[in-house]
Amino acid sequence: MTYKIDKILEVLGENIKLARLRRKLSTKQIAERAGIGRTTLYEIERGRPNVSIRNYIQVLAVLGLAEDLLKVAKDDTLGRKLQDAELTAKERAPKRDKKE
Repeated sequence: MTYKIDKILEVLGENIKLARLRRKLSTKQIAERAGIGRTTLYEIERGRPNVSIRNYIQVLAVLGLAEDLLKVAKDDTLGRKLQDAELTAKERAPKRDKKE
C-alpha cells in the first residue's frame, strides 16, 4: 500500500512540475504566489509525503488547477455498487424466541 501511495504522490508532483513548466513559470514565482518556500515547492514537485495537503492545494490554485481536486472520489463507482447491493439485499425476518 505504501508503494502505491508513494507512486501517486510522485506522479502528482511530476504533473504539478509539468503544469508549471507549461506555463513558463519559475519556482520562485510559484512559491511566492502560493505563499510557500521554494524548498517546499521542490518537495511538492518530487511528491514528498511530508508536505501538507494545504501546500499542494495552494500550488494547484496558483496553477489554476485546484478545482480538479473536487473531482476526486466524486464518481465513487465501488461505493455506489456497495450501496445498491445493500439496498437490494433481502432483509431477514427476525428470529423467533423458542417457547419452552
